[in-house]
Amino acid sequence: MGSQRRKQYTVDFKREAVGLVTQQGYSVAEAAKNLGVNAGVLRRWKTELGRTGPMAFPGKGHQTPEQAELHRLREENRRLRMERDILKKATAFFASEPR
Repeated sequence: MGSQRRKQYTVDFKREAVGLVTQQGYSVAEAAKNLGVNAGVLRRWKTELGRTGPMAFPGKGHQTPEQAELHRLREENRRLRMERDILKKATAFFASEPR
């Protein structure tokens, strides 16, 4: 059995697919069937476009400002935990050293 690659759609395709539902009056199921995509996927695209507007579908390597901030904070948190652990070990080492 070979692994199946996940289909990737362009931002324009996603926007036009959502446009069929929102602007041209197709049902989600009908538009999805005509485009050859899963109705759940099209429904998710519609929700994302409605929620984030022009920032929808950022693609790989492109993050919303919130995602970028979250990534920066997680990285800072990781670094601070590592520094704390090093200081704990150094304190334990020097506390156990004979005077």
